[in-house]
Amino acid sequence: MPVAIVTDSTAYLPEGAAERHGIHRVPLHVVVDGVGTLDGEGSDGPGVADALRHHRRVTTSRPSPAEFASTFRSLLDGGASSVLSIQLSRELSGTWEAARSAAEEVAPDRIRVVDSRSTAMGMGFGVLAAAAASSRGADLDEVASVAETTTARTRTVFCLDTLEHLRRGGRLGSASALLGTALAIRPLLHVDDGRIVPLEKVRTTRRAMTRLVELVARSSGSGPVAVAVHHLDAPERAVELAGLIEERVPGCDGCLVSELGAALGAHTGPGALGAVVLPGGLPAGA
Repeated sequence: MPVAIVTDSTAYLPEGAAERHGIHRVPLHVVVDGVGTLDGEGSDGPGVADALRHHRRVTTSRPSPAEFASTFRSLLDGGASSVLSIQLSRELSGTWEAARSAAEEVAPDRIRVVDSRSTAMGMGFGVLAAAAASSRGADLDEVASVAETTTARTRTVFCLDTLEHLRRGGRLGSASALLGTALAIRPLLHVDDGRIVPLEKVRTTRRAMTRLVELVARSSGSGPVAVAVHHLDAPERAVELAGLIEERVPGCDGCLVSELGAALGAHTGPGALGAVVLPGGLPAGA
């Protein structure tokens, strides 16, 4: 059998992509006012956005090693020759460590765990590319290499209405220069080697949208490019951003648009808007 591909629930793949490509997901945990659910299975982006607006307590946690071990065993027992598990950045979550611990327990010679150094479609593009390589018959080493090189090529940029949710969750790094700014300021951030890092700050939501388009265009190069637009409870702005990118970037043959789930939405807060760029695009079949 081909190499089995596993990821976590923060990849936010296009609808139906996991099922089409046989990708298996292990969800993160989300707790709202003490009530626990699984990311994407009882909790979603709009629900967590509403909870945050009403100042309800929202926390997240990684899957346990036992949850990964159960998935790994099921795939190997089902006939998979090996397993590649691609996780969100270890700088943002303990998910990679949980998966690695499970791999060591179950079959360290048949399971590889990759730190995507990203999340959302910054990871998702690598997951799709790995699944395409697996379907072509590539072995574990090659599939892992495809995942790593693809995620390394991505660039993720986004803007938030506030940095408060990232600050509370400890996911921000050194962004003190952007904290406590006036309401009209919109912080722009990006993912840099697995960390969320301040990029610049602009005045007004409209200017933030313009800068996102400029940054996407700058990162896209002159050839084909895959672009995903993410948002949390801002569907109209997401569609507008996707349209502006498609107009500005000739190599973009339509943006993927998807809403962040609860696990990432708990840290970005309502109104988050961003884009993930993969210069060169995805391989055929991904």
